[in-house]
Amino acid sequence: MKNSFLIGLLLIIVSCKSKIQESPDPGVKDLAIVEKSSVTETLYFVTSAELKESVYYLASDELEGRATGSEGIEKAAIYIENKLKSYNIKPYFETYRDHYKAKGMNAYNVVGFIEGSDPVLKDEIIILGAHYDHIGFGKAVDGDSIANGANDDATGVAAVLAMARYFANKKNNKRSMLFTLYSGEEMGLLGSKHLAARLKEKEINLYTMINFEMIGVPMVNKEYMAYFTGYDLSNMAPRMNAYVDYSLLGLLPKAKEFQLFYRSDNYSFFKAFNKPAHAISTFDFTNFDHYHKVGDEADKMDYNFMADLVNRLIPAFETMSNTTTSEIKMNE
Repeated sequence: MKNSFLIGLLLIIVSCKSKIQESPDPGVKDLAIVEKSSVTETLYFVTSAELKESVYYLASDELEGRATGSEGIEKAAIYIENKLKSYNIKPYFETYRDHYKAKGMNAYNVVGFIEGSDPVLKDEIIILGAHYDHIGFGKAVDGDSIANGANDDATGVAAVLAMARYFANKKNNKRSMLFTLYSGEEMGLLGSKHLAARLKEKEINLYTMINFEMIGVPMVNKEYMAYFTGYDLSNMAPRMNAYVDYSLLGLLPKAKEFQLFYRSDNYSFFKAFNKPAHAISTFDFTNFDHYHKVGDEADKMDYNFMADLVNRLIPAFETMSNTTTSEIKMNE
């Protein structure tokens, strides 16, 4: 009787232990603690140091604001390509670059691909994307005229690269994933329009598209971590919240008022495919005063918050990539 009680107690303790994912950088403590079904899970997929390294380079003065067609955006493209190569992520096309003309200038998106493991579901594609261009230069303040574009949108690029690294190491996601970094966004979504049209011509089976836009600063007094543009158009946000059993994504009335769904790269894919395509953002119109200004600098970002957000999003995307049925759909 005593032995049976001890064995039962041990099983209860083991079943309630936190699940811990090893960090790629054990020296950095970035943990997202999630209360899920009365069990605390520690999510540890990316670190603030990883995100910070990408943002600080992409938003450095050396890149001079990453205007499409500039030397600075070429350096950014090389940086992104080298990251994808280091993760052993294959180009989707012959090379990582998807070339197009942006108002007469040579321009390119950067696209990496992870093929799904399921012989049927691998034909369904999940796209994670962000734009890596910015406006170049702006109104000078104290002699500084470089609009570095840290929040807009080096933060989104850093998140996509970190998730690309994570999913490249998993090797068992049923659906295929495209990691897409766009130029030409600031000129009217030119890069994403070109890529969406090219993928539509190839007749890919798009499952979902998620765009990351300005996620470097936490929102103020919200019950959720980030908002979803076009929240009501599909069931994606509620499904992602259900996948992690956490209030992760919500509706921001201001985003609907200013029609942000139509103003970032997700819209290009929605328009081409009429499939769930949304942007995730934390810019709530009160928490960041440097939009398209020279003050959008890397040192103003909250990297612990970014790591927390990405660490909470990854399990949702992982579930999305592995459900045996297509659960995410447009609302009627």
